[in-house]
Amino acid sequence: MSDSPGAGTEQDAGPGALGHPEPPHVTEQAREAERESETEQVREAERVSETEQEHETERARGAGRARDAERDQPVDQGLEDLLDFLRDSRGFDFTGYKRSTLGRRIRKRMSDVGVPDYGDYRDLLETDTDEFRALFNTILINVTSVFRDPDAWGLIKRDVLPALVEAAGDDDEIRVWSAGCSSGEEAYSLAILFAEELGIKECVRRVKIYATDVDEEALRDARLGQYPAKALASLDKELRDKYFERYGTQHVFRTDLRRRVIFGRHDITRDAPISRLDLLVCRNTLMYFNVEAQTQILDRFHFALREGGHLFLGKAEMLLNDGDRFDAVSIRQRVFRRRAGHSLPPFASAPVKVRAAETMAEQEATRTRQLYDLILDASPGASVALDGDGTVMLINNGARAQFGLTSNDMGRPFRDLELSYRPIELRSLIDQAMHERRTLQVHGAERRLGNALQYFDIDIQPILGGPGTPLAINITFTDVTQATKLRTEIKRVREDLETAYEELQATNEELETTNEELQSSIEELETTNEELQSTNEELETTNEELQSGNEELETMNDEMRLRTTDLDEARAFLEGVVTSIAAGVVVLSDDMRARSWNRGAVDLWGLRPDEVLGESFFALDFGLPTDHLREVIQQCVASGKRAGPVSIPAVNRIGRHIECSVICSPFDAHNGGVVLLMEDLSTEGGN
Repeated sequence: MSDSPGAGTEQDAGPGALGHPEPPHVTEQAREAERESETEQVREAERVSETEQEHETERARGAGRARDAERDQPVDQGLEDLLDFLRDSRGFDFTGYKRSTLGRRIRKRMSDVGVPDYGDYRDLLETDTDEFRALFNTILINVTSVFRDPDAWGLIKRDVLPALVEAAGDDDEIRVWSAGCSSGEEAYSLAILFAEELGIKECVRRVKIYATDVDEEALRDARLGQYPAKALASLDKELRDKYFERYGTQHVFRTDLRRRVIFGRHDITRDAPISRLDLLVCRNTLMYFNVEAQTQILDRFHFALREGGHLFLGKAEMLLNDGDRFDAVSIRQRVFRRRAGHSLPPFASAPVKVRAAETMAEQEATRTRQLYDLILDASPGASVALDGDGTVMLINNGARAQFGLTSNDMGRPFRDLELSYRPIELRSLIDQAMHERRTLQVHGAERRLGNALQYFDIDIQPILGGPGTPLAINITFTDVTQATKLRTEIKRVREDLETAYEELQATNEELETTNEELQSSIEELETTNEELQSTNEELETTNEELQSGNEELETMNDEMRLRTTDLDEARAFLEGVVTSIAAGVVVLSDDMRARSWNRGAVDLWGLRPDEVLGESFFALDFGLPTDHLREVIQQCVASGKRAGPVSIPAVNRIGRHIECSVICSPFDAHNGGVVLLMEDLSTEGGN
C-alpha cells in the first residue's frame, strides 16, 4: 500500500543482525561428511546426461543474470560516500536500495537546493540539519490510499480472510503486519476488512495489526488517523460513515479500532521481523531494493509468517525464485502462501545470568565462574577472552599453540598484541560487536606462516549479562586451511569434469540440436521475463514519483487559486473606492506619467482613462493648465509631504470656466509618485 522504501516496528522485536544468521562452526566429522557428500555428488553428476547438465547450468545463469547486471553497473563513488555518511551520521542505511532510483531522487533534491555534486551536498548536510528531513522526504516516497488497487483487496476479502479466520480458531489472536505503512491508510484498510469479516467487537478483541515504516513524519500522521475527504474518495460512503468520524474538514478513524493498530519505526533490511504472523502486507516497497536486499527481506518475511500465513505484495513485485517456500494464491494480485517448513531466526541471544550471593566476595566469585564457563563453552578452537575494558583475561591452549601466546600476555591490553591486527584488524570489529551486542563472523582470514598459508574463520562473540554493555568478548579462531584446500581441489576437479563434458558434448552435438534450440528458447523467455519484471519495477517507481509530484502541483494550484481570488477581491474593492470619490483623482508615477484616472476626473475634464494612462501628465491637452502644477508637484516629491491646496483657473469638459482646487500628496507605493485631488470650487458643493 505504501511506497516508502522501507518499513518496520519498535515493538515485539528486538534489534537484530543485518542479513542472514551465520551457521555454527562445523566439526571435523561434519566436514568429513560434507566431503563425502560432495564426492558422491560428483559421481552422480557423471551419470547425468549431457542435456540435463547443460539445462541446469544455463538455467542458473539465466536466474542470476539480473543480479549480475546490477553488480556490473558502474559505481558512483560520490553517491556511495554520501550513503555511508547518511548511515554513519543518522542511522539510515540506504545501501540496499536500487542505485538508479536512489541516485535520481537524491539528484532531484540537490537540484532543488542548487548543489552541483555529492561532496558539496554532504557539506550542506553537515551544516544544515533541517536538510536531512527534506532529503529523507524526497527519498521515501509516500504515495498510498485506502484500498489501493481494489481488485487485489477484493481477493484478500473474498479468499484470504475467510481461510485465515477459519485456521485461527475461535479464540486465537490474529496477528497482521503492514510493512511500509506510510501514512497509515493501508493499516486502517486492514482493520476495516477484519471488522467487516469478524464484526467490530470481535475484531477489537482478537486482531492486532502492526504498522511500521522508516519515515517518522509519516508515522506521526498515521498515528493521528486523520484524513481529508479527498483521501477517502475511493472508499464507499457507507464504510466511510461507519469507520470514520468527521471533525471539520478531517475524517478520523474510529478510536476503538485505532487502538488495535500499533505504529512504530522499523527498517526491514536491518531490524528483526515481527513473528508468528497470519498476514504480512508489504506493497510497492521491495521494488526499491536491489536483488540482494530483496532476498534478505524475503528471508525475514518467511521467518515472520506462520505456516500457511499469507504474504501480500504490490503489483510490481514478484517471488520469482521462492517457489520452494511460497505457493502462489494469485500471481496476478501478488498474493502468496507460506509453505510448511522451518525457518531459522535471523538473530539469537544468550544472556548471562548471575545468581545473588550472600556476600560481595561470593557474588563476584559466582559471576567470575559463570563467565569462565560461558567463555570455555563457546570456544571449540583457539580462543582469547577479553573483559569489558579490552584486557586479556583468558587464553586457551589452542591460542597458545597457534599464535605463540603465553600466560604473560594475560592482563595486557589486547590492542598491544600482534593478534589484534594480524591476520586481520580485530579492534574495530570488537568495538562493533560490543556496540551492536551481536556475534560478528569473519570467513577465510589469511595468515602467512613462513612459506605456508593458513586460513581462519573468526567469531567475535559478546558475552551478555543483561540489557547493558556486554561483560566480555570471546574471540574464537577456527582453522579452515584444510577445508579451503579441499574446496580448491574440488573446484579443479569440477573444471576437469567440465572439460570432459565439453568433449562429450562435441560427440553428441548432432543428436541434441533440436533439444538445444528448445532449451535456448526457454532461457530467452526466462531472461525476457526477468528483464520485463525489472523494467516494470522501474516504471512503477517512476509512476509513484510522478503521482507524488502531481499531488504537490495540485496543492500549489489550490493555493494560487485562493490567492488569485483574494487579489481580485482587493482590486475590486480599491477600484470601487477610487471610483466612488466625486472629486477627480489622478495618480502619477515617479516619471510623471498617468497611472490612474478615476470617474471624477472623467466627469471634470472629459478625458477617458484609455486616453491618458501611460501618457506624460504635463503633455496632456485638457482644460487644466498643468504647467502651473510643476512647482507644487516638485515640492511634494522633494519633501515627501502634502502640498496645496492650489487654486488654478481652468475650463471643464463643457467649456465652462472654473476655479480648480488641486491638492498634491506623495504616493509611497510602487516606486513612488504623487496623487492629485482636483475639485471644482465654483460648484455649489465645492469645499
